[in-house]
Amino acid sequence: MTLKSPQEIAVMRQAGAITRGALDAARQAVRPGITTLEIDKVVEEYILAAGAVPSFKGYGGFTGSACVSVNEQVVHGIPGERVLNEGDIVSIDVGAMFNGFHGDAARTYSVGRISADAQRLIDVTRQCFYEGMRYAKVGYRLGDLGAAIQQYAENAGFSVVRELIGHGVGRNLHEPPDVPNYGIAGHGQRLQQGMTIAVEPMINAGTRRVRTLKDGWTVVTADGAYSAHYENSIAITDGEPMILTAI
Repeated sequence: MTLKSPQEIAVMRQAGAITRGALDAARQAVRPGITTLEIDKVVEEYILAAGAVPSFKGYGGFTGSACVSVNEQVVHGIPGERVLNEGDIVSIDVGAMFNGFHGDAARTYSVGRISADAQRLIDVTRQCFYEGMRYAKVGYRLGDLGAAIQQYAENAGFSVVRELIGHGVGRNLHEPPDVPNYGIAGHGQRLQQGMTIAVEPMINAGTRRVRTLKDGWTVVTADGAYSAHYENSIAITDGEPMILTAI
């Protein structure tokens, strides 16, 4: 784990603003009839135009600049020829590297008109992030953050993916510490000023269990139920946490 200086966090805010801008550009492109590859192109063009580099492209052999995951796909969906249809939900995960530091954020968007159940899943997943944020302060532990996310999701009747978790972020896209979306309050590493972490609840409408497709990347729910994803990179400060992927 590497604690960041105020100057480094300032650069991470710039990387984060580009990341969030790319997500907003993707959101504006989401509509019935568009392909996941076309969304990826929007993300890549935005990041490059901003003077940054897509963090995901080439990472471990990943071919896209964004992970674009539809419906039962939890994360790591490879952009391709899949067409979005009315009623789908699509999770878009974006990373951008600027001046040596990464931003990492994700959102789940509706494609046209979606069911009330799908919208509730999206809304609860977003709120899970903010429930965890209440404990993203000096003196609390990672277990406090994870327990808050888990409790909110499960009280709403949803489940929390265990195989995939948040992480530290900075000069590397993935750094220590691990940041689970579940846990036991009062346990885990204590949070310190200067820590920069990506908090990313992945919440399923059905079972928490997942599997990976033959492409080696795409993670889907084991029962085919919808999944949603909400992520921001944040910095632990001497007061309230700072969302780095906010414009």
